[in-house]
Amino acid sequence: MARVLGIDPGLRRTGWGVIETVGNRLRHVGHGVIGTDAKASVPERLRALHEGLSEIVTRYAPDEAAVEETFLNRNPESTLKLGLARGVALLAPALADLPVHEYAANRIKKALVGAGHADKEQVALMVRHLLPGVGDASTDATDALAAAICHAHAAGTHARWRPAPEPAAAKPGP
Repeated sequence: MARVLGIDPGLRRTGWGVIETVGNRLRHVGHGVIGTDAKASVPERLRALHEGLSEIVTRYAPDEAAVEETFLNRNPESTLKLGLARGVALLAPALADLPVHEYAANRIKKALVGAGHADKEQVALMVRHLLPGVGDASTDATDALAAAICHAHAAGTHARWRPAPEPAAAKPGP
């Protein structure tokens, strides 16, 4: 059994979701959104994200984390702020000695929906199908759960692709 924390970074709203995997079965553990005060300074908002993610890591004790990679916006200032939030999303689990894996948004969408350009509603629908009990989670939380699911599938595939151990050398006969 492995527990995976998925993170969808954002300075205003960072989605998070925790799943457990047993073989190819998935189980929803928890999800939510860490919101920051838009009137606070950027350093204060980054601190709030770090504290929120650290609390989630402590409470849910994941084995590893999956973080959605960011894309470039047309607005350079927005891109920079998103990059700062993403840095916190990578740092918080790393400080807890968790392996952190990064996935492009189109890879996550393709893993869940089969199309790399699926919209958020399609991703949310598939997350709810794969993880009964998610309910009416926000798109930030379902995007985070989707990152965790994507990693669970990728980790399972990589585990099956590991080379078999070398056979023991035969002992020479008499």
